[in-house]
Amino acid sequence: MTLPDPSVAAEITHVLVGYSPVMLGKLDTALAAGSVLVVEEPEVIAARGIEDLVDRHRCVGALVAAPSQDEEHPQRVVAAVPRPPHVRAVVPVVEYGVVAAAALAEAWGLPGAGPKAARVLRDKGLLRETVAATDLAQPAWVRARRPLDVDAFRARHGGACVLKPAARQASLGVQLLDEGDDTAAAWAHTTTADEATLRAGYPDAGYLVEQRLYGPEVSVEAVVHEGVTGFTNITAKRVQDSRHPVETGHTVPAALPEATAAALRAALQVLVDATGFRSGVLHSEWILHDGRPHLVECAGRLPGGGITALIDLAYDTDILAALLGVLDATAPRPAPPRKAVAGAAVRFLGAPAGLVTDVHGAAEARTAPGVHELHLAVAPGHVVEAVTSSWQRAGFVIATGADAAEAAGRAEHAAARVTLRTVTEGEAGR
Repeated sequence: MTLPDPSVAAEITHVLVGYSPVMLGKLDTALAAGSVLVVEEPEVIAARGIEDLVDRHRCVGALVAAPSQDEEHPQRVVAAVPRPPHVRAVVPVVEYGVVAAAALAEAWGLPGAGPKAARVLRDKGLLRETVAATDLAQPAWVRARRPLDVDAFRARHGGACVLKPAARQASLGVQLLDEGDDTAAAWAHTTTADEATLRAGYPDAGYLVEQRLYGPEVSVEAVVHEGVTGFTNITAKRVQDSRHPVETGHTVPAALPEATAAALRAALQVLVDATGFRSGVLHSEWILHDGRPHLVECAGRLPGGGITALIDLAYDTDILAALLGVLDATAPRPAPPRKAVAGAAVRFLGAPAGLVTDVHGAAEARTAPGVHELHLAVAPGHVVEAVTSSWQRAGFVIATGADAAEAAGRAEHAAARVTLRTVTEGEAGR
């Protein structure tokens, strides 16, 4: 696929690296018709069936197939994508497009993360190496190339560890191991976890094994303009009690002592300085181990898991607009800090593994107090698997309240109204 005729190319003001139907839905009303060019991997275009993207979204003027996930050779995407004459911003939409977005922005003289920072943020090992010279706390860690590396690390740390891919998303392949757990089985799961429709087949960054940390988990989202953090939010996280630490809920803003919140904001600025991140949005994850923020990882894009919607609801803002503002070469506008005016929370729906036979309570949940949105990802006839990544969750409920506690209570109340009944393969055959 190539750019269409020059009359259409002249309308392009925003280049999006990666496909997100949610983001494009918002941009359909926020940007001019035909003003968006989407850059995506040929494999992903075919796997997701989005060849007709121009017809689906009012804002899309062109779809370009290009090597947007080739992080070792970002010059390839620069060579493959002609610069639209009136382009104002390049936006990293998906995790696997962060490096390409930074490369295009750099080549075209536009604001962005910067190629070095983007590369660091896409490799959890490079990130750990980068912040090692700062006073940021982080777990002990090593790169793991085989199960024996995991065993050696576990022997030094009482048998417990975290095993994870160095460059994946959505908790894919992440496992918490305790003494007595089978290293070989864990290694097989982590090294074969994949996202066939979202990720092209380039070599990845390998795997890490890390020290287990214990304590409340939070994330910090910030709009960064020329290396300075402006608008900042702290999200409280809930994680399922499993060897697969998939998030089961988020609450905004996190109810933390001011000293802890201040320490997180300060730590984020240290992270910005250490990586050399220039402009964009950062989504960083932390564990409050022994009361001190310890860095888990950081992404150079908008957060997933419903957090973007929660921020907009809690702060009466539009974080996507803020991102576009700091990436806009014509009038970069930093997003100043602001206080939350309400609370917002998401709780994810689950079900026992098996064939879904019935879904009950959705109508009641939708009309429950404070409910903003209920989304079901499954229906009768779908097969639900045990949740080992964020992609396997069965749906979600978003609710608001006067504060974070009320919002969380409302989301939990509504989620509890929804019952997903399943049967195992053996039961289904009876």
